[in-house]
Amino acid sequence: MLSGARCRLASALRGRRAPPSAVARRCLHASGSRPLADRGKKTEEPPRAFDPALLEFLVCPLSKKPLRYEASTNELINEELGIAYPIIDGIPNMIPQAARMTCQSKKQEEVEQR
Repeated sequence: MLSGARCRLASALRGRRAPPSAVARRCLHASGSRPLADRGKKTEEPPRAFDPALLEFLVCPLSKKPLRYEASTNELINEELGIAYPIIDGIPNMIPQAARMTCQSKKQEEVEQR
């Protein structure tokens, strides 16, 4: 019963689409979204840099240990586990699956195997 009403409402709304109001345009502009007309134009924005002050609050999600910022590779490194989290557009990707193993951890594994 509810799904039938929902389908009728959705099909009615698809037919009539009002242009965005001035308030909606301002909200979209403030959020960083560009109107459809501007999407074709490419603007070169400089990449956002990572703020090292964030290191005071960020810890490794796996070990809960502090991280070290490596500017040359633009990564946050966990020395204990030997993993590095990438920083994309100034935002650290702290998902463990996105982290890569560092060379130091591989060397440690070789030493442990001997």
